[in-house]
Amino acid sequence: MSHAQANKPCHLCVGEENWLDSRTVYIGQKEPPPGAAAYIPQRYPDNRIVSSKYTFWNFIPKNLFEQFRRIANFYFLVIFLVQLIIDTPTSPVTSGLPLFFVITVTAIKQGYEDWLRHKADCSINECPVDVVQQGKAARTQSHKLRVGDVVVVKEDETFPCDLVLLSSSREDGTCYVTTASLDGESSHKTYYAVPDTKAFRTDREVESLHATIECEQPQPDLYKFVGRINVYKDTEEPVARPLGSENLLLRGATLKNTHHIYAVAIYTGMETKMALNYQSKSQKRSAVEKSMNAFLIVYLCILISKAVINTVLKYAWQWSPDRDEPWYNHRTENERQRPVVIRAFTDFLAFMVLFNYIIPVSMYVTVEMQKFLGSYFITWDEEMFDEELGEGAQVNTSDLNEELGQVEYVFTDKTGTLTENNMEFIECCVDGNVYVPHAICNGQILSAASSIDMIDSSPGGYRREHEDLFFRALCLCHTVQVKEEETVDGIKRGFHQGRPTSFYISSSPDEVALVEGMKRLGYTYLRLKDNYMEILNKDDEIERFELLHVLNFDSVRRRMSVIVKSSSGEYLLFCKGADSSIFPRVVSGKVEQVKARVEQNAVEGLRTLCVAFRRLSPDDYQEACLLLTQAKLALQDREQRLAQAYDAIERDFVLLGATAVEDRLQEKAADTIESLHKAGMKVWVLTGDKMETAAATCYASKLFRRSTQILELTKKRTEEQSLHDVMFELSRTVLRQRSMSGLSVDCLDYGLIIDGATLTAVLKSGPEGNYREVFLEVSRNCSAVLCCRMAPLQKAQIVKLIKASKEHPITLAIGDGANDVSMILEAHVGIGIMGKEGRQAARNSDYAIPKFKHLKKMLLVHGHYYYIRIAELVQYFFYKNVCFIFPQFLFQFFCGFSQQPLYDTAYLTLYNISFTSLPILLYSLVEQHVSMDTLRRDPSLYKDITKNSLLRWPVFLYWTCLGLFDAVVFFFGAYFLFDNTTFTSNGQMFGNWTFGTLVFTVLVFTVTIKLALDTHHWTWINHFVIWGSLLFYVIFSLLWGGIIWPFLNYQRMYYVFMQMLSSGPAWLSIILLITISLLPDIIKKVLCRAMCPTYTRMDARNNAQRPFCFVTLPQPLTSY
Repeated sequence: MSHAQANKPCHLCVGEENWLDSRTVYIGQKEPPPGAAAYIPQRYPDNRIVSSKYTFWNFIPKNLFEQFRRIANFYFLVIFLVQLIIDTPTSPVTSGLPLFFVITVTAIKQGYEDWLRHKADCSINECPVDVVQQGKAARTQSHKLRVGDVVVVKEDETFPCDLVLLSSSREDGTCYVTTASLDGESSHKTYYAVPDTKAFRTDREVESLHATIECEQPQPDLYKFVGRINVYKDTEEPVARPLGSENLLLRGATLKNTHHIYAVAIYTGMETKMALNYQSKSQKRSAVEKSMNAFLIVYLCILISKAVINTVLKYAWQWSPDRDEPWYNHRTENERQRPVVIRAFTDFLAFMVLFNYIIPVSMYVTVEMQKFLGSYFITWDEEMFDEELGEGAQVNTSDLNEELGQVEYVFTDKTGTLTENNMEFIECCVDGNVYVPHAICNGQILSAASSIDMIDSSPGGYRREHEDLFFRALCLCHTVQVKEEETVDGIKRGFHQGRPTSFYISSSPDEVALVEGMKRLGYTYLRLKDNYMEILNKDDEIERFELLHVLNFDSVRRRMSVIVKSSSGEYLLFCKGADSSIFPRVVSGKVEQVKARVEQNAVEGLRTLCVAFRRLSPDDYQEACLLLTQAKLALQDREQRLAQAYDAIERDFVLLGATAVEDRLQEKAADTIESLHKAGMKVWVLTGDKMETAAATCYASKLFRRSTQILELTKKRTEEQSLHDVMFELSRTVLRQRSMSGLSVDCLDYGLIIDGATLTAVLKSGPEGNYREVFLEVSRNCSAVLCCRMAPLQKAQIVKLIKASKEHPITLAIGDGANDVSMILEAHVGIGIMGKEGRQAARNSDYAIPKFKHLKKMLLVHGHYYYIRIAELVQYFFYKNVCFIFPQFLFQFFCGFSQQPLYDTAYLTLYNISFTSLPILLYSLVEQHVSMDTLRRDPSLYKDITKNSLLRWPVFLYWTCLGLFDAVVFFFGAYFLFDNTTFTSNGQMFGNWTFGTLVFTVLVFTVTIKLALDTHHWTWINHFVIWGSLLFYVIFSLLWGGIIWPFLNYQRMYYVFMQMLSSGPAWLSIILLITISLLPDIIKKVLCRAMCPTYTRMDARNNAQRPFCFVTLPQPLTSY
């Protein structure tokens, strides 16, 4: 077997010559005996896991630093300080209070999220662990473990750190482990103890062990470990045994089907392989936030320009002494002595504060509230609730809601994400005869072992012999372990109706499915005991076969074999594997019939294996034994020698038949992937699974289609050709096809398969050049990509590579295990599935959903709505503040640049907080420009909003220009109407506060009605908030002017609003100016809908033209 290297002592392990550094671990913290190697105590970290971001002491400074890295927050802080230091036209409260609110709310939210991470860390670090001390097991907490401690782990417990197996409750020194949280595989794997320690089975015996372990320093590769153990005996030299990955038990894996083990801690805490595969959790920022920051810089430049222009013009206007110091405004002596530069700078700051409202802090408050409140729509969505789990979708961070509408690349795990990881035996074919368990034929249910003669019928002894050999082959050619069912009500449920009811566990779910399939067809595998395999045939007779050799499966050969000896003394070699690896080695059998059935099953997306056998003479068996023994004992080039031995033994087969197994996809997984493709997203599958398994799933999930031409970039191919040749051959293939696709309607659809070993080579810059760009170019031209045999950190590297490509696409990663955490943290948006492999992914993700199918609604509906809403919110806020503050800028030309406000202080303060904030907040929560059903039915509508299309510079410039136009209309429209001195019916002239109030009234009504025109989805609450806001403005103005409550009258605004409304021309001007302001936007909307409609508009138009009865017709599957 693969662990045969443990049978021979050695002093140098293969690979040690490449060690960069090593560590020595003293088992049980005991010094080596006198005369042995020198005792050098070393310090290692404790076993504490830390995933939190803050501590109690650094939370406030670190959080404030991160928040003030935002340009907006830093800007408002500066403005607030300026208002405190100098005399400005407005109060410091107008800037300080909203800023304090934003900082506090954000800090509370981020602090709460980090507190949850602290809580999760504590639950892990305080888990109880049994450690052998002074000859007995003592219980301690996980974080107190040290390197060198001997740990006792019992069945179904999780390993607290990385351990080297010393001994097991099993006599052969093996144990079975599931690594679902590490590599996504929930199957059982076998690990081995070295021969010199496996006899230590009690606490006292383990305490008496004197040994040291020399191994490499921690590194993140889950599949690699090189070390040696030196066992000291009383009178002999220390015995050195090699240690490999088959001896290393990783943190996070779980012990199965083994009562207990003893193991020594080798890597602890943040040095464990799992911790090294975690990415650090960094603050994610959405594309919308980046656009807001860019727009903010533009508006900051506009603000500074306004302040500079007004300051320069003020001193130019005041150049004349009469204007500099008029008779009614004499300066004090201190003001006359102050230098001009200081006065100019103070005036510049005052203008900055006056025009400061062009960048409203309330926008950031509104955005935070929109994200926080909007996230509840995901958690409240009943369609995303899973009855089986009893849970719905969760939102771990609300900062990225709109990013769900911008995804271009989806990176998904396979096992437990796309599939249920639940294999089911479908059928088998023996010499052309198809066997289906419990099949229905001509309306009758056939018995378990009945066959449906689909292709050929060969009655007689020959057919019966091959049938028996086929079923025996599948009962013997595997590495399945048997576990008896648990005791129920004190009765051991070992047999049911005369047949065993034990269940099977294996490192491969396929093997379990095949053995269970044979059981349903009448051949039951019972057990492996003392190297004898026992099966119960369909005549209820027990047959015993001696297991002589196992030729393990590997991804290069794509097959596995066993050599067994029957009770009659006959030597038999049974082999099963992929059709491509079996058919070339077959010399007889009904190849054409079996091949036809295999191809038919492959088209249906089933996983197929072929089965063959060969009878060995005693001489053949002795020759095979010699080849295998020599290969297994070799310390150099062992893998190559074993491959040569397997190649020599596995030949001259007689073909028996084939099997078909289905790896059940999650419900609607294929439909979800198809919808994502239609929405313009590229889907990559990143898995730690074997290539064959992963490829079969990709076909079943419609990631690859039968017409897809598969391009392989795998270790097998790079061994045949150089990596340079393979890369450029693939590049030529896809680029040639791309150049031809313009000439031909029939263009090929490419799919790329790459494995972890090749990816490592691609990411390294070799002497022949950098292959990153070539790889990106090839993958960019493929409709789908499958990355198999990926370590967790490699998954993150793939995501990072795509993120850093020249297009800078938005990425999403989805997975269900701890092995997916690095990928989830690296992607722009990380989604965890609440699967069977723990909650690490769900806990570290931005969003968590019960099933993969919920991703469709999450992106196509929620993501679409979130982006549309927040894009309108951002653009609308900048628009309404340009409308608000540009008239203030124009007013300075008519007031001698005296920093006189156009609007009253109450209007300045409440414009963004009360008069115009609630309508846009509600719009950003409930707006639906198209219905949910339309978005689900037509995924291509997602293309309308990708690449941040609603927040690009042309759209931003349009909104800004619209705001400038409206501001000019407000100001000069009111100015020319005011030019008439007989403005009121009684001949009374209006003052500057009435003028400002008129401009402000037109402003509030225009921006609110503009939002009403943009609203597509009207509810009673929309009407209430929009018209209620306008009513509130009118009531407040009457109140503030002392009309309703005279005791609240304000001196300069007393009766101003009422006086304005008493004028007929004022009413006419308000209506006229609102109409003129809104007209360009209405014309633009009509022209755009007619001349360049989006996918969304075209779909809405098509829906309007459909007859009503269409809705009641059943939709074809392809429409989804």
